[in-house]
Amino acid sequence: MNSYELLQTILFFVVLLALVKPLGSFMARVFQGERTFLSPVLAPCEILIYRISGVKPEDEMGWRRYAGAMLFFNLALFASLFILLLTQHLLPLNPQKVPAFTWQLALNTAVSFTTNTNWQAYAGEQSVSYFTQMAGLAVHNFVSAATGMAIAIAVIRGFVRRKTSMLGNFWVDLSRCTLYILLPISMIFSLALVSQGVIQNFSVYRTMPLIQATSQVKPRFDDQGAQFKDAKGNPVVESVSVKEVQIPMGPVASQEAIKELGTNGGGFFNANSAHPFENPTPVSNFIEILLILLIPGALTYTFGVMVGNTRQGWALLGVMLLILITAFGVLQWAESSGNPLVARQGVQSINMEGKEVRNGLAGSNLFTVATTGTSCGAVNSMHDSLTPIGGMIPLSLILLGEIIFGGVGSGLYTMLAFAIIAVFVSGLMIGRTPEYLGKKIEVREMWMSILIILTAGVTVLILSGIAMITPQAVASMANPGVHGLSEVLYGLASMSNNNGSAFAGLNANVNFYNLSGSLAMTIGRYIPAVAVLAMAGSLAEKKYIPPSLGTLPTDKVPFALWLTLVILIVGALTFFPALALGPIVEHLMMVG
Repeated sequence: MNSYELLQTILFFVVLLALVKPLGSFMARVFQGERTFLSPVLAPCEILIYRISGVKPEDEMGWRRYAGAMLFFNLALFASLFILLLTQHLLPLNPQKVPAFTWQLALNTAVSFTTNTNWQAYAGEQSVSYFTQMAGLAVHNFVSAATGMAIAIAVIRGFVRRKTSMLGNFWVDLSRCTLYILLPISMIFSLALVSQGVIQNFSVYRTMPLIQATSQVKPRFDDQGAQFKDAKGNPVVESVSVKEVQIPMGPVASQEAIKELGTNGGGFFNANSAHPFENPTPVSNFIEILLILLIPGALTYTFGVMVGNTRQGWALLGVMLLILITAFGVLQWAESSGNPLVARQGVQSINMEGKEVRNGLAGSNLFTVATTGTSCGAVNSMHDSLTPIGGMIPLSLILLGEIIFGGVGSGLYTMLAFAIIAVFVSGLMIGRTPEYLGKKIEVREMWMSILIILTAGVTVLILSGIAMITPQAVASMANPGVHGLSEVLYGLASMSNNNGSAFAGLNANVNFYNLSGSLAMTIGRYIPAVAVLAMAGSLAEKKYIPPSLGTLPTDKVPFALWLTLVILIVGALTFFPALALGPIVEHLMMVG
């Protein structure tokens, strides 16, 4: 890492940490119903929303009702987007006359954006109209992120409240999150991105002639999306002459800010944040990485404020930073080392394949760990081009449940589930009843924590095994062997953990991945969400137990290190065999 990249990385973490406390404090005030500097402008809007929708802010909900409202709202969101995708060819703001989605792809996409996954088995500039981008995908970017944050706030209330079954009002939490947090920040950073050259228009795509005609080799696919192969099993390709290029347009900046801020990740263009119209400069790259980590990081401080001990929040943030910075260091080392086969040819071995020069090696790697440590899934480089160990880093971050820093809301409540397990195990080791934040941890909380942590991982392993014996799934792999396994494992892990990024090299727009992916995204989002609300309801009903001499302090460095170890042990026990068959074997083959 050169001095410029080192300075850039240090500056990034300094800015991130500087914003954690003010934003975290502001969010705590918002969710506690206190007055903020935005209240004179937004409070009347909030009251109007409640009147129109018939919501009574003072009407609180138990965990079942809270979960029911969340599920009903998400079902309505899914249905609206599904219908929109099937009828977009009949709707306005479609200058390119893009056709409707097939029902399988519409199902997968609607589930994807409703669950905050934003997995895209299509090229955005070729398949989605401007109207669908704004009225469908962008709206879901806001409300799916707000849903995760609302659940996290309900869980925090479960720790704070005593001898009650009430966790707040889902509709109030959803409205305040969208109105006071997501919308204002998105508006500010949309303008910042426009200043850097991110486009924002409704123009028709522009066709420009090339100065010199060129040709490219393209694979051939059948009507089902499967690649043609010859008698020897080799892919069938064709040479195509290219004399002009089409330059896509669209309202990009307004989508880009919430895509990163809400850890959504769905790109306006197929190249996502590697596209110069989405991420044109090192400054825009810095802003986008900051947006990805901003709310998940600040929510830890919100947690500390709301439970009455900010050191609890700093401890969780410390765990997140420790694992994120370690992952970044390993990725930077792997990509700097490159491929030894290339180095033997006397060529500099730094692996810049699949990376944009304007972002540099460190800028690309920092974006990679940020987007896979959260549930964002936006990419500014091709993860499929990473070295085997380099590719294992984002894959491992996803498989850990995306708690480093995790999705907005979902990262915090999953981290709290890990904290409960860490407290429970440590309590068994010292022979005491485990307690966390003054609440006794019992069988119900443990069952819910295990369900939260293992649901997505078990789904990944089962579906990956099924994919390996399904002809259509195997035929969609452009790279047979261990790298192909990594591509399948990454894709299904991305869907099950609601990330949305992909290794590429895998044709996911086939029935198997559209349908199994829809199932994986649904399971990965809603089973943990309902389980954590059930856990919050159980905690809220418990009485507060004052700390004693035998209470394990959970706001100090030893517990933070213990929590880190528990996270890594659970991840290793669950996924090491799969990683050993994929990227680890590939690395041994490369160096051998």
